[in-house]
Amino acid sequence: MTVGIVGAGTAGLQLGLRLQQHGVEPTLYAERTPEEIRAGRLPNTVAHHHRTRARERALGVNHWDGSGPSYGRHDHYVEGPQPLAFPGDFSAPSLAVDYRLYLPRLLEDFEERGGRVVTGSISVDEIDRLGERHELVVVATGRGGFGDLFPRVAGRGTDGPQRVLAAGLWTGVAYRDPVSVTFCVVPGSGEILELPIETFEGHATTLLFECIPGGELEALARTSWQDDPKAYEALVLDRLERFCPPLFERVDRSSFGLTSPTSFLQGSVTGAVRESFARLDRGGMAIALGDAHCVVDPVVGQGANAASFGAWELGEEILAGGPFDDAFCRRVDERRLPYLLGLDSWTRFMLSPEPQLFQLIGAMSQNKALADDFTDNFNRPDLQWEHLASPEATAAYIASFP
Repeated sequence: MTVGIVGAGTAGLQLGLRLQQHGVEPTLYAERTPEEIRAGRLPNTVAHHHRTRARERALGVNHWDGSGPSYGRHDHYVEGPQPLAFPGDFSAPSLAVDYRLYLPRLLEDFEERGGRVVTGSISVDEIDRLGERHELVVVATGRGGFGDLFPRVAGRGTDGPQRVLAAGLWTGVAYRDPVSVTFCVVPGSGEILELPIETFEGHATTLLFECIPGGELEALARTSWQDDPKAYEALVLDRLERFCPPLFERVDRSSFGLTSPTSFLQGSVTGAVRESFARLDRGGMAIALGDAHCVVDPVVGQGANAASFGAWELGEEILAGGPFDDAFCRRVDERRLPYLLGLDSWTRFMLSPEPQLFQLIGAMSQNKALADDFTDNFNRPDLQWEHLASPEATAAYIASFP
């Protein structure tokens, strides 16, 4: 069988490596070379949870298992007149690696194992040509208008961005013991996330500011770091001191700063769920994967994990054999849509929470087993959403942890 994969992010690479393991030799269409990716700007801030890491071990690409700053805990902090602070533990650790390290290494793995890579830009207009070359075309990137091949699903995603974002890789932030993520909720202003990460410079810290427009955090997404780095650092420290004191207390001002000028990004994300497949004009099917299929705000850090999950499920159906027709695409939907739709619903809920979220937060602050289960369900967005979908569902979830 012949499969063409457009896009060399998490989804495209893991799908290519999975097919390669089983004797299928896909062609991977990558926009950039490994060297170009390494030399680029910080593309995102992501962590891989333990189910994604298990897939990486199965693929033989778990290169950072022994060196990266893995973590097994979320430290929750809710800012207010009477702040709440409580931990939640994973059943197995997560890990974050700078994607300028991660993506090039997996692309090189694919090539070293005999994979065919075609490097360079491909336009949307060329998809029909690829359909003539391959029995199945997988579109694993939303860049360059590729997402527009697949219509948006009504009632899913968001009408424009719900947060404006600022993220960077920073030195001078001491890790907790045990190493953990800080998830800080600032009601009315947004969220602050601290994440240990492996970088070119070694272990560092991601700070992600999810800023509600008009709120106290918004200046972080609107102010240029490059115009005055010291002034921007002072702005970050001010917001940490005011809204997340447990994190601020671990900052060493003398060494606090970005790891490099390219390790900083600002922007926003508009959530979208798109139809999962399209028939090409000259015959054959294109199937959406990764950002071409589902895009969510990074507030719950799920984009890369969803991409990995979707790639694995699609890979299993490809390995089961064709024909790659409408029935094949619907079988793929049956495998992956419950997870992805749950993720979309959960993310939108977290951006505009209903009262049951704060009921759950209050209960978690008093019940460690409940907090642990909520934390571990970052591996199961579909299940997480089931627990939050209504006040009754949340009450039943809380009651299941006496």
